[in-house]
Parts: sequence; structure tokens; C-alpha cells
Amino acid sequence: MSQQLAEVETLFLHEARSDYTVVANRDGKRVLRGRLELKETSAGPRPGKFRVIRDGEDHPRQPDEFVDLARAAGRIRISEQTTPENRARLKEMLDGYQLEATAVRTCRRCASDGRYGPITSEDAIDHNGELICRDCARRELERELSYKGEFTGAAEERLEELLYESGDLDRIVSLLQGGLDPDLTKYDEVSANVDDVSPVRTEDLDLHPDLSSHLQGRFEELLPVQSLSVRNGLLDGDDQLVVSATATGKTLVGELTGIDRALKGDGKLLFLVPLVALANQKHEDFEDRYGDLLDVSIRVGSSRVNDDGNRFDPHADVIVGTYEGIDHALRTGKDLGDVGTVVIDEVHTLKEGERGHRLDGLISRLKYYSEDRMETHAGYDGTQFVYLSATVGNPEWLAEKLRATLIEYEERPVPIERHVTFADSREKAQIADKLVKREFDTKSSKGYRGQTIIFTNSRRRCHEISRKLRYDSAPYHAGLDYGRRKKVERQFGNQDLSAVVTTAALAAGVDFPASQVIFDSLAMGIEWLSVQEFSQMLGRAGRPDYHDRGRVYLLVEPDGVYHGSMDRTEDEVAFTLLKGEMEDVATHYDETAAAEETLANVVVAGKKAKRLNDRMIGEVPTKHALGKLLEWNFIDGFEPTPLGRGVTRHFLAPDEAFFILDSVRKGTDPYDIVADLERRDDEE
Repeated sequence: MSQQLAEVETLFLHEARSDYTVVANRDGKRVLRGRLELKETSAGPRPGKFRVIRDGEDHPRQPDEFVDLARAAGRIRISEQTTPENRARLKEMLDGYQLEATAVRTCRRCASDGRYGPITSEDAIDHNGELICRDCARRELERELSYKGEFTGAAEERLEELLYESGDLDRIVSLLQGGLDPDLTKYDEVSANVDDVSPVRTEDLDLHPDLSSHLQGRFEELLPVQSLSVRNGLLDGDDQLVVSATATGKTLVGELTGIDRALKGDGKLLFLVPLVALANQKHEDFEDRYGDLLDVSIRVGSSRVNDDGNRFDPHADVIVGTYEGIDHALRTGKDLGDVGTVVIDEVHTLKEGERGHRLDGLISRLKYYSEDRMETHAGYDGTQFVYLSATVGNPEWLAEKLRATLIEYEERPVPIERHVTFADSREKAQIADKLVKREFDTKSSKGYRGQTIIFTNSRRRCHEISRKLRYDSAPYHAGLDYGRRKKVERQFGNQDLSAVVTTAALAAGVDFPASQVIFDSLAMGIEWLSVQEFSQMLGRAGRPDYHDRGRVYLLVEPDGVYHGSMDRTEDEVAFTLLKGEMEDVATHYDETAAAEETLANVVVAGKKAKRLNDRMIGEVPTKHALGKLLEWNFIDGFEPTPLGRGVTRHFLAPDEAFFILDSVRKGTDPYDIVADLERRDDEE
């Protein structure tokens, strides 16, 4: 006891069933735990029995040893949870030894476990109608988390932070069970900000009269990013990289110069996008706006096996196309005529796996097409390139590589709230339903109902979630035919749908004016979203002409993965995305990608293929790639073989070409070969 007496800083007394718990602390740690019984004497209450508890067993001590312990303590505290009668008895006993004690509010759970847990109104946590200390609340939270699955450190830290901020463990438990308390789910808010840019008036633009009158009929002034672009040489033919948030007016930047040049006879406009759904929508938009002034056509790469040239007029004044659709035209030697403007929308696609190197190669091949045509067609002045993106981590570097003027505008027209809640896969659809209903039942100050885009990771899941929503909704993905997709777009635009449930198709910019975005999954297929993809998708929430604010909800499954190859869980990914910095946009080449783009460049430019390789964004090992193409019999010198020409015409990777050759030699039915190729794509 002598060592324990020397170490006592606080002596804590708490009423138990038939006695009092005694806890001695030093530096916040328990150094002794015991039990005290009082007896009545002529002098008042005095220690009757005193036992020290060690290793779960009682060790009787002399009652006087309690008195020595109390006298050695720096301070004595009595739990307020002790009944007034017994609190008075303890104080009377201590007064008999001229010892003072203060009543303090303490955690009942700590006292029951033989710990001293003082609490105040500032740090107490409400749970089941009683106040407990933070340590006990945290332990209770950990028990609740164990029922939901393994949580990462970041997720636990977030929940502990919410626990301490709210002071209510029951609210946190409700959150874990699918509750939607907005004060708890809200992670942060991306504030609206408007840079002070003096607008350019449309009547002051040096445009073709038809375009000028068309624009003045729509609006009197350009938006800030459009004004910046015009002031920095857009209408002088300068190449530009325009980086600005969703719904800030980037598309019109490309339209202004492209339509103007087409009307003035300075070459057609190619407006290129990554996805067929986007191309269809942009084609319809251009047809509606400019169809009475110019011929508008569309070129999409609908199939790698069969090219029917559906609806494509290479002589049109405006051609809207997918990257692959226009690249196919180049690879097959189609004459596109004089190209005055090329707009590459979603240029951050350069960093994606398969599509990235193909876009890199396409840009180089389009530049070669322009240069070659300038040499052979008098009066043709070449092509202006305009690159558009909402999210680029390294805009200065990318602009330099593209040899373009950087136009960067960081305005966000409306604020966006970002929310996080935890749910397993079975609960997510129920939560989404509540959120969709709540949003659709609300109107903005501009008179529009709130509508939702739900992002998930598979086409099957799109249909599954849509079926479970009470209000009218629809799945929307690349597996739907054109007519079905257009119907969904029209219904959403007319506010007949509360939500669309989609995969990646909408992330790249199909124009659905949603006020809310819900992430049912943080994966794209079997890959976790990148910060760039995540930012692009959440940027769909909130449109300045429709909504007062945007809302984004992440429905996060603790310990959740969507494929065995994933090395992180969904709760880990969630906070990485919320806190992460935008990834750099760059194209990386492995042997397969280098061979594919070098072969395409040989098909298009022959001996000049090396020049095309050298100016691509990524570093292409040209010598090695040429060696492999020769080895595989894809080229003969700087001429493609019939095999090489077929491979590049159908965008086949080398391993796919070898697979087809081997299948043909084995006599496999062509339809089975196509099915096997599609299956390989799905698995990848």
C-alpha cells in the first residue's frame, strides 16, 4: 500500500449495491481499486470494512488503511450519481478525519467497471437516456462498428469526430443503421464562388452575321470562362486548353470558334467526345441550334467488327463524333475535307487506360491530317484545336504538351454539400429511395423539383436500384438502345422522372440537370474511382439556372469490395476521394499500347509515323514498337501488311488479333469469335 499511497492523485468514491467503489488514480490511470463498507459509531459513520481488488479477487485490509489512502490523495471526489443520503454519509465520514470531498458528475459505466470517469456538460455523451464519458461512448461505438464490418482508420476517425461534435451516441448508431440526419451525414460544403471577370457582350464579337444574330437571340453576354477564352485569342485561331467546372459554359467556347469558321468557309467543325451517348446528345443539340445554317452529321464507332457508316456524311459542315469514330475515318483513309476546328471534349480521358492512348494517338493523327492537307491544298490554313475539361490536376503541363493556351476558370456557380453515410449493399437502395423522394418533393427558388443521378458500378445494378425507387425513375447506360436513352433524357428534362440510375455514361457530361448525385458505389466496374472521375461525377449536382445548391451523397459499405483484385475497401476509398488531390493527366504506354498507336500512325502517315509518335503526350518507345510490329508481321518496312491494316481498322490490341487468328485457324464460328471477344472485354 505504501507505493500506492505515494501514487494517489485522485480518490474517487461511488455508490455500489451494498457498499462503495473506491478508485485511486494517478496521471489518469487507475492504481488501486477497492470496496468500502461504512459502519455506524457514536462519532458517526466510519470505515467498517475495506477490501482491495486485485486480479479479480478481494484482499481484505484494515479499515484504517482506507483513511491513510484518503489522507494521501491529492483530491477526493464523490460521484453525483450516489444518492443524496449516501453522499451525505460519505461526507460525514470524511469530515470526521478533516478531509474534504467534492461531488462531481461521473460516468456510471466507468464507476461500474471500477474507473474514475468525470464528465462535464461539454464532453458528456448522451446514450440511452444517460450521460457517459467519451471513452465509454467510443467503446460502445466500436461494438456497433463491429456489427457492420471492419472500418478503416479514416472512417472510424470520422465517426468519432461526429460522436464528439454531436454528443449523442444514439444519433451515430442511427446513422450506422441508415439514418439520414443531415447534420451528421454532411462531410463538408464546396462553396460557390464567382470570379470577377468582366463579361464580353455578344454584339461586340467579330462573328459571321448569322452566328452573331443567333447568339444575340439567346443571350446578351458571354459567361466568364467564355469571355476569358475570347480575350485570350479564341477567335484569332489560337489553340486552347479550357479547364472549368461543369455547367460553366465550356461547350460554347468550342462552338463559338468552330461554327464561326465553318460559316466563314474556313473549314468544318469536328466536335469529339468519348462516348456514343454524349455524341448522340451533342449531335441533337447542334442540329437544333445550327441545322438551319449548316449541315450537321454524326460519326460514332458503334462496332469494331462492322462499319456501316450510319448517318455519317464526311462532307458535312459540322461532324459530331466519338474519338473512335473519327479515328476510324483517319485509319481507313476517309477524306474529311478542310477541318477548321477540332474540339476535344473531356480531354482528361488522356489518362485512362485503353482510351487514353487512343485519344493521344488521335490528336497526333488529326494534327498530321491538317499539316498534310495544308501542303496539298492551297488556301487551307490548317486546324484550330480546342481542348475542354472540368478536372485536370496538371493543367499547365498539359497545355504545354498540347501547345495550347491555358484558360483556367475555377468558378462554381452553386454550392455543393458532400454527405457520407454507411450502409451495406442491401440497405443502399432503401437509403437512395429516401434521398430521391426527399429531393423530388423539394422545389428550388427557380421553381424546379430536385432530381437525382445515382451512379453505380454495373448495368444490372442500374435496373435493380431503379425498380426499388418509389417515385418514377429509369436506368440509363450504354446497353440501352438509342431510342430508349433519348426517351429517358426527354423525361428527365421534362421533370417526369425523379432519378436516373446510371453507370459511367453520365459521368462524362450527358446533360441531365440534376440537383443531387448519389454514389451507390465508388467503383467503376471493378476499379475504384479516381479523384478526377469522382470530381467529374459529383460536379453533375446543382445547375445555376435550376437549383440553389447541389447535394452529393456517398453510400459507403464498410469493408466492401467489388472484386477480389481490389486492394482497398470502400470506406478507405471514400475518404481518399473526399480528401484527395486531382490526379495529373498523362498518357502512359506499355508495349501493347505503343504497338497499337505506332501501327495506326504507320497506316495514316507511313514513314512519318515517328514524327507523330514524337509529339504525343506520352513517351512512346518507337524503335521497340516498330520492332514488335515487324516481328508480328503487322508492317513491312513502313507499310502496313493486310493483317496490320485489318488490326488497326478494327482497333484490335495485338493479343486480340492473335486470338482471332488462332480461332480462325481452328475453324471457330465467326459469331463465337465475336462473343468470345466481348466476353474478354467484360472480364477486363
